[in-house]
Amino acid sequence: MVMLENPTQVYPHKLRRLYWPFLGLAESCREVIGTVAGSFKGREGHRYTIPRFTFLGPEGALPQKRIGLFALVHGDEPAGAGALLKLLQTLAAQPELALGYDLVCYPVCNPTGYEDDTRHNGDGADLNREFWRGSRQPEVRILEGEFRAQAFDGIIALHADDTSDGLYGYAHDRLLNEQLLVPALRASEKYLPRDCRAMIDGFAARDGVVSDCFKGVLAPPPEQQPRPFEIIFETPAHAPLDHQVEAAHAALIAILTEYRGFLAWGQNI
Repeated sequence: MVMLENPTQVYPHKLRRLYWPFLGLAESCREVIGTVAGSFKGREGHRYTIPRFTFLGPEGALPQKRIGLFALVHGDEPAGAGALLKLLQTLAAQPELALGYDLVCYPVCNPTGYEDDTRHNGDGADLNREFWRGSRQPEVRILEGEFRAQAFDGIIALHADDTSDGLYGYAHDRLLNEQLLVPALRASEKYLPRDCRAMIDGFAARDGVVSDCFKGVLAPPPEQQPRPFEIIFETPAHAPLDHQVEAAHAALIAILTEYRGFLAWGQNI
């Protein structure tokens, strides 16, 4: 059952158009469950929600792994939401691709920013610098609560960079992160080129892999152990939107496939 409020009564028109295909999937596919992570009041008393759509994959030999997928943390980066929709559509047709996973998708983490087509939220805050820093932004508080409640085994954040002409990603802190990101970049190069600069976004990079990132980005709780894998995947914002969606979708499929292989390999050690 879909538990979201009636979008024709609650959401501004632009948000309704974005949410409706997700709601339709939740209605037609029993593996997709639509719920709400939280809600808050914005300008002029409008209520905004941060929806979540969970795909319950077939069970495998190992306990299910819970992966969180996040888009539109910056409101002017719609390709991530399109990639999550395409992923859910793909899995509805081929559920075996989600074997061993429960995938929790958050297609719109910054609804006021998306409504305004701005990087920041309605209060002018860059949400991707606010996590685990005592933020008062309601979107951040809702998502921080989700991280603690869900205890994800892996986190994938989808972004678009208007200063880059190619694909790249952040894989900081853990070797596993890089081992998952490299196949994702390789798969997505079918649709867009890779950014191979030695410096990307102010950080050292190699073949599109950045080893560090800004403070306050969307991330698991500092105290969570064991640490989940963390991937930030970036498409070039000025590329055609459909190419960005296809590239991010290919990256997501590659990460899920590679991580499943890593788990099977670890079990056989």
